[in-house]
Amino acid sequence: QVQLVESGGGLVQAGGSLRLSCAASGRTFRTYAMGWFRQAPGKERIFVAAISWSGGSTYYGDSVKGRLTISRDNAKNTVFLQMNSLAPEDTAVYYCAASEYSSDTYYTHVSDYRYWGQGTQVTVSS
Repeated sequence: QVQLVESGGGLVQAGGSLRLSCAASGRTFRTYAMGWFRQAPGKERIFVAAISWSGGSTYYGDSVKGRLTISRDNAKNTVFLQMNSLAPEDTAVYYCAASEYSSDTYYTHVSDYRYWGQGTQVTVSS
């Protein structure tokens, strides 16, 4: 069992930056692939970024490539999402998620993830 708690969201102007954190409980964090998703009001939850359990592989959604960076610190049971050059269309609730799949790779579908945090709001003003 893994519990996930996101933090770092807030209000930022277009062009600004935020760093989201996701703290995980449990001693097996290092065995979970992790992902970030986001959901805007009235829209479905979509993939943002993912990282393998070793941190050696990462993958990004097309709309965020080059602007967002996912990383993890297994010693601190934490995964991060550095967000730069933010735009109003990035406004959403951001969720981190943990996958129990054992392969050292990334996963991009909501259905690949078993554990989810409560989400943190990111609002980008124009």
